[in-house]
Amino acid sequence: MAKEIFYVGSQQLTLDLCERYLKERFTLALAPEAVERINHCRQYLDDKVAREGKPIYGVTTGFGSLCNRSITPEQLTTLQENLVKSHACSCGTEVEPDIIRLMLLLKAHALQLGHSGVQLVTVERILEMLNNDIIPVVYDRGSLGASGDLAPLANLFLPLIGEGEVYYKGEKRRSADVLREMGWNIITLKSKEGLALLNGTQFMSSHGVYALIKAHRLIKIADWCGALSLEGFDGLIAPYSDNLHTIRPHKGQLTVARHMRSLLEGSEQIAKPKRQVQDPYSFRCIPQVHGASRDALDYVTSVVITEINSVTDNPTVFPDEDLVVSGGNFHGQPLAIVYDFLAIALAELGNISERRVAQLILGLRDLPEFLVANPGLNSGFMIPQYAAAAMVSKNKMYCYSASSDSIVSSNGQEDHVSMGANAATKLLPIIDNLEHIFAIELMNAAQAFEFRRPLKSSVKLEAMLAKFREVVPRVEEDVVMYEQIQNATEFIRTYNFAD
Repeated sequence: MAKEIFYVGSQQLTLDLCERYLKERFTLALAPEAVERINHCRQYLDDKVAREGKPIYGVTTGFGSLCNRSITPEQLTTLQENLVKSHACSCGTEVEPDIIRLMLLLKAHALQLGHSGVQLVTVERILEMLNNDIIPVVYDRGSLGASGDLAPLANLFLPLIGEGEVYYKGEKRRSADVLREMGWNIITLKSKEGLALLNGTQFMSSHGVYALIKAHRLIKIADWCGALSLEGFDGLIAPYSDNLHTIRPHKGQLTVARHMRSLLEGSEQIAKPKRQVQDPYSFRCIPQVHGASRDALDYVTSVVITEINSVTDNPTVFPDEDLVVSGGNFHGQPLAIVYDFLAIALAELGNISERRVAQLILGLRDLPEFLVANPGLNSGFMIPQYAAAAMVSKNKMYCYSASSDSIVSSNGQEDHVSMGANAATKLLPIIDNLEHIFAIELMNAAQAFEFRRPLKSSVKLEAMLAKFREVVPRVEEDVVMYEQIQNATEFIRTYNFAD
């Protein structure tokens, strides 16, 4: 059965589309209108270089602080190739293959908008690499997030000129060898092309898209964990009443309160009369805390969607206006600031989750200490809370504001940088920690609810609990806990927590 074809340039990119691509890997091709835009811009630039008497930054000059050095027509290809080779300075840990796929897709989309001056063959080769699952090796450190993501994007596009390494058919290989095997010639870069490839925010943007796909899933799971913890803690439903939240109508707060009521609908346990009149904040304020994170996530998503549908290289070419403008669309400040915001929003979900875990093991409301029948002989769920607390604390470290930092580069030419790449990459360990924290909460909440039997929870929570118990059994006596945490984390990552 032939794969679905998506025509790059036929519509704007969305989070859903990017997620679908990562799951389905449909074939990519350029839309006819995209081909026309690319060719129109390239022809204009070639004509302008031939007739222009004065230097054009990045086209007939050097780069950065070398912008005053003129380049002869015979040296233009060498200039662009030297740029890619010399700037390929990304270091550290290899970037996740799915993020590399997003980098290539986002760059192809940006280039086809028709303001970058690249050759058609260059964009087609990027899509051919994706269609054949040829994944360049890129490392996660080296970008200042200002002149675009220069270092990692240079590594990303080394294979176009037969340099660097790629993963192909599960093996890491020299790009030149894979090009020969594919029967592909290297791309002879024309004026400005190296700069068009290296300038841009695709390293930052792809990390953001990848993080947001996961974050939109986790924001729902937070409510599921909170709902089951509320059941285990014998908590009150009153703080989720609609009339309470319509008089403080933050969208996220309303959404969470209604989601929680939906998850708990029909529960025997939640309907049981309670002795207390209030619950601790970690239960009572779930709509306010989870809701604020939802609102932050929505805002960050809107910024990232704008970014991935924008032109972010430099200089920018406007063929119909006969303009080549040297500006700063490559500067990652819009992303850097919202990524720091997202880090705080995600970390807070873990923070309140760990507090619910702590409440469940204190021996309150007819629950045994550490959620085992014989505390003392058994440590039960004592130490999973330690692990959650450690990860919560680590996430607080990752909430350091990368965007408020700047280091001068390029001999003073690039004197304010966004550090957006650092803001982007620290989202991933926050998310990984959050998945583990939620796993620990789910373990504790499920164990606590066992002490509420024979009462039943809602249909939704009981169905989830049944599946969870297939991989994480109830604890009667002390067991090796790390295995339970690993299984619970995998459950968090794979179970369909539908609305």
